[in-house]
Amino acid sequence: MELIKEIKQTKIVKNLFLALVGTILLAISSKIKIPFYPVPMTMQTLVVLFLGITLGWKLGVATVALYLFEGIIGLPVFSGSPEKGVGLVYFTGPTMGYLIGFLFTVYFAGRIKFSGNLFVNFLKLIFAVSFIYILGILRLGDPAIIGWGKPLFLFQVGVQPFLLAELFKVLIVLFSLKKVKKLRQYLE
Repeated sequence: MELIKEIKQTKIVKNLFLALVGTILLAISSKIKIPFYPVPMTMQTLVVLFLGITLGWKLGVATVALYLFEGIIGLPVFSGSPEKGVGLVYFTGPTMGYLIGFLFTVYFAGRIKFSGNLFVNFLKLIFAVSFIYILGILRLGDPAIIGWGKPLFLFQVGVQPFLLAELFKVLIVLFSLKKVKKLRQYLE
């Protein structure tokens, strides 16, 4: 009985450590950016995909949720913080939809069963990452941000500038899937 309790405590400590490391990676990747308006291009989507695949959906979602919580309470972990504000005020700005999309992307990246077929895996990764942009556009369409009056403009500022970089990030994940899946087995 004591051994089982000790094993559970060890797993909790390990998962907390992994989640904290994940939030640090997300914070660092948020600072590697190319400034765009209204949302900067960062390396976060790459990290979110890796977190989902390596940690699985449960710990991946918990990690991203912890990261969002850190930002909401005022830690300068988001891309534009502290220079463009911190906390809930920054979170509810133009990037909110993208940030919430991280939760869906990490969930699907962690749930998807990847096969040996590169093209199918590519499509699965595109599916997972698309939630960041779908929710991002929905937030940008809020009348307080840009509004729905010009849907093509929303696409031009909220998705189009990121497509080539996103393709590159998805390809990085795609061609490292075998190594990432081995890392996941090691972490479990």
